[in-house]
Amino acid sequence: MNKKHNQDYGTAEGQGSAECPLVLAVADGHGAARHARSAVGARRAVELFAAHVREFAGFARALAPEESRGGLSRLMNYAQHDMPRRLVTAWQQDMLGHWDRVHERSADDTPRPAPADAEKLLLYGTTLIGALLTPQLFVAWQLGDGELAVVERDGRVGFPLAPAETDLGDETESMCSHRAWSLMRVHWAPVVGPDRTPRLIALSTDGLSKSFASPEGFTQFMAGLDRRLVDEGTKEVCAALPQWLRQAAQHSGDDTTMAAGCRPPHHPATEE
Repeated sequence: MNKKHNQDYGTAEGQGSAECPLVLAVADGHGAARHARSAVGARRAVELFAAHVREFAGFARALAPEESRGGLSRLMNYAQHDMPRRLVTAWQQDMLGHWDRVHERSADDTPRPAPADAEKLLLYGTTLIGALLTPQLFVAWQLGDGELAVVERDGRVGFPLAPAETDLGDETESMCSHRAWSLMRVHWAPVVGPDRTPRLIALSTDGLSKSFASPEGFTQFMAGLDRRLVDEGTKEVCAALPQWLRQAAQHSGDDTTMAAGCRPPHHPATEE
């Protein structure tokens, strides 16, 4: 990492079962001077996502077999509309509360006009990618840059949340953006059978993909990661992953974080 302080945060938990769903998330705090508290923003974005998506998984688990079709339709609507709004609203309220607490502790005798809420939220700006896998569903959400890579059972590598147009320069959509929930991209994929579960799901901040000279190079890296997981096992790959990410950060000049989950016998892992 070339920054003085890493602004990324990530988590990976669960096994993909109904009782213990797989939850993955990474967030990339913007890190510039006007986003001075983005490390806090990234950490809370991941924590709030995990809490909200576990609640969502509970809704899916409670579906009765006889209402599965109508229930899935309601869940899809919730995932596409309610989840982004609830998550962004919770994050923005949490960050405004953090600003108030920090301001209160640091207050002195010199009165200063309080900035507008939008200015406060800029301090905490961060991207977010999150995913949920249960026996019934694979759902993912993304706001801002970074990549969701999916390796299917036949080895094909896809990027289902890739934007139609790449952001210019360092500009990206953010949790602090106006009406940020309307900017969130959603991937909805019911799992029709155990053999249709993705072989590998990997979320990464943009420092990883930017370390490659072309998108094809990043795709090849993900395919190679999948092969090594199959050939060498999770333990060996997890031991090597931190060094791979450090090398990627040196090439891209940006923080690099990955959270991934793969089919048994492998288990989820997160590294920075």
